[in-house]
Amino acid sequence: MFLACGNKPKKDLGYDYDAAAKEFMADESFYPILDEEIDVFMATVAQDSLKPHYTNEQEAIEKFMNLETWLAFTTRKLTENEMRSLKSRNFVPQIIPIAYDGLAIIVNNANRDTCITVKDFARILSGEATKWSDVYPNSKLGDIDVVFDNPQSSTVRWCVDSVLGGKPINGGTNIGAVLKSSEVIDWVEKHENAIGIIGSNWLNDKRDTTNVTFKKNITVMKVSRLDSATVQNSWRPYQYYLYNGNYPLIRTIYALLNEPRSGTPSAFAHFCRLPKGQLIIFRASLLPIQANLNVREVNVTKE
Repeated sequence: MFLACGNKPKKDLGYDYDAAAKEFMADESFYPILDEEIDVFMATVAQDSLKPHYTNEQEAIEKFMNLETWLAFTTRKLTENEMRSLKSRNFVPQIIPIAYDGLAIIVNNANRDTCITVKDFARILSGEATKWSDVYPNSKLGDIDVVFDNPQSSTVRWCVDSVLGGKPINGGTNIGAVLKSSEVIDWVEKHENAIGIIGSNWLNDKRDTTNVTFKKNITVMKVSRLDSATVQNSWRPYQYYLYNGNYPLIRTIYALLNEPRSGTPSAFAHFCRLPKGQLIIFRASLLPIQANLNVREVNVTKE
């Protein structure tokens, strides 16, 4: 009787719980913030080990759907088909928003054109504008050299969905990808005609606790929703401009959770939503999903 109605052997479940619970998957663009989150979580909360595996968003979701991990961090929700697939296997997946991130556009310090419209950014990605003079008639920098962090990253997918309206990025020779966000910064620093697209949490200068200083070796462009970008109507991905909606290239970071037990992956996903986890996000220059910001108006006078 026990054999007939008792628990099935682990091999008959269709997954290995312990193996999937040992690590979580995340898009590489979240490395700076999630590494700090997991360090604090392991030091103060967890008793079992949980290791991060940083990859591209596509692979993270594939492993999540294949039950090779119970937790993945992405910038998109599960699709209806993905939700249906997991539920058909008797799982109850959760989609937990934890933070808002700004997609940053960076250029070389030698580039004097530092304001851009969303429309012109889309023209560059679609291949309509291939030279800097196509966007800035007085520019002499020549071809626009576009570099992404990874061909299958959340950054590429978000640009296709949210900037190009589902149309593919131009596959021309002027648009390419490296493997890591840090390599995008290195490439832009060394090439005057380059433009890079990365998550804004890679730009924070940790020497400045006010989160208003970006890395000195590149320039973060100001972005405008209007047809013509000026210093007055364009914004950088500072926390406050994510908070008030001025910065137009904002994406949500989600924790996708599918753990059949309430183990360490579930605990970490929810830790990122708790006050201590949200404070880590705030200090990393991102916008916590449960933002409770005090905003003060300051008048600066010159004597």
